[in-house]
Amino acid sequence: MRIKRTLTAAVLLASLTTLAACEDAQPGRSATVPPGVAGPSAPAPSSLAEAQKYVQRYASCEEMGTETGDSRLPLTDLATVGTWSVTERGVCTDRTERGEIVFYTASDMKEFQAGYKQRVMDKIAGGNGTYGLNSRVFVGRHFAVTPTETKTALALATSDLRILTCNPTFAVPEGYKKEKALVEGCVLSDFVGSTDGSGSPNFETPQEDPAAGGAPAKPGQPAQGSLGLPRAENLGELKKLVHPHTVDCTNMSTAPDAVAVESIDYTPVVAGDQLAWGIKERAICGDLAGDRRAHDLNWLDLVRDMKLLQTKAKAAQQADLKDDGRLKATASRLLVGENIAVETNSASIRHGLYQLQFLTLNCAPGFSAPAGYRLEKSQVEGCVLTNYEG
Repeated sequence: MRIKRTLTAAVLLASLTTLAACEDAQPGRSATVPPGVAGPSAPAPSSLAEAQKYVQRYASCEEMGTETGDSRLPLTDLATVGTWSVTERGVCTDRTERGEIVFYTASDMKEFQAGYKQRVMDKIAGGNGTYGLNSRVFVGRHFAVTPTETKTALALATSDLRILTCNPTFAVPEGYKKEKALVEGCVLSDFVGSTDGSGSPNFETPQEDPAAGGAPAKPGQPAQGSLGLPRAENLGELKKLVHPHTVDCTNMSTAPDAVAVESIDYTPVVAGDQLAWGIKERAICGDLAGDRRAHDLNWLDLVRDMKLLQTKAKAAQQADLKDDGRLKATASRLLVGENIAVETNSASIRHGLYQLQFLTLNCAPGFSAPAGYRLEKSQVEGCVLTNYEG
């Protein structure tokens, strides 16, 4: 069956060259827009009033306020005047979508982007691995806006503002603009992510080709192959891949009695004879015992038969889901590569492994991932491999 996608990928913009001047420039003059600011016609208002006027072309934005105590400002605001080179901050009411839009003018957009990136990194380090995946930070040349409502974000995405995303697990989906940000590790796009599926449409979903006939592929799954999974030839390579930045394997053991250790707080995926699960070699990382019970346990697997491992893991996962439709908090999840796997119940470790291109096995009935997340075929029917945790 031939599969086609509804849109082709947007052309990557490596740099922006001399462009037509903004509308407030004199006729015939030109302006150079540096890479990483925003789109090819990046808006350049330098005051709140001008920025509001630009935003009003695309969204409702009334009653601009600049007072620090304005009740419409979010409790966890991004930046205040004097930080990230912010010179003015304001908020207006989006009456159409019943939300607010927060404005920031910046004297140095690179400093603003660097400040936002650091905020994202700090949140991830604090255990919130998904922070910033559904960014609402729209940037122009001298200002940024953050709408509170997804529909407002979708409207602004049709402008020349670009969404700044700095979460390292994010990848711009096919069919959307992708541009370099001013700071390394961030990207600019017109893709609006959303955990409830109300954001930008997912053009990466395979569609049936009516001329070819046959049934359509399952949503979100590539017709063939993988977008890439990590591989290691032995446990030493696997440890080197994940330690110390993702999994702490300072204390690591391959002894059978050690690998079999578990605690009421850390339950492995694999139970019993590892060979029966298709695992060739297995190690455990963490503190096995001592003054207090075993803790910080994670398991590393060198896999001989990945299909067998996923089959057994599916049965265990579905047994866990049977009672209330949720995995136990102490239950580890299986994150797989080509011939390797990690078992962990730590959300922060999982998000670190996603950055290394590991994917988790999800066998929950009816599961799907929003646009922007990886969703690939597993080796067993009824499961998928993904980096999304709903």
